[in-house]
Amino acid sequence: MTPEQTALVEDSFRLVVPIAEPAAGIFYARLFERDPALRPLFAQADMQAQGHKLMAALGHVVANLRRPEALLPAVADLGRRHAGYGVQPPHYDTVGAALLDTLRAGLGEAATEEVIGAWAAAYGVLAATMIAAAAEAGPGPAA
Repeated sequence: MTPEQTALVEDSFRLVVPIAEPAAGIFYARLFERDPALRPLFAQADMQAQGHKLMAALGHVVANLRRPEALLPAVADLGRRHAGYGVQPPHYDTVGAALLDTLRAGLGEAATEEVIGAWAAAYGVLAATMIAAAAEAGPGPAA
């Protein structure tokens, strides 16, 4: 990510914080619309609590974008945990698309091409780190 992309993600996330709860709802709605087969991965989840976890994780990521040495090990741990939940590498594309859909809906006119591109770049780094960590950890439960 470039410093400009990092700044765009940081600045736009400030606009997401006040709409965190509805944004989380939009995210999961978009996720399940894009791939209904993912719904069983959340069968036991309290979706309101899950939304809070999502927003907390995004907040942690944004707060540490300028400190990859602190961020990436935590993201790798998250990837290993997600593998244990049954998350497979192709799911990351769906999650990324749902995230960008959510940002477009939540940010409205502030969701410029540059802002969405910056978020896509950030998510690409995170997804690649999570997928690599999950692969190193070995297979999770059968999907």
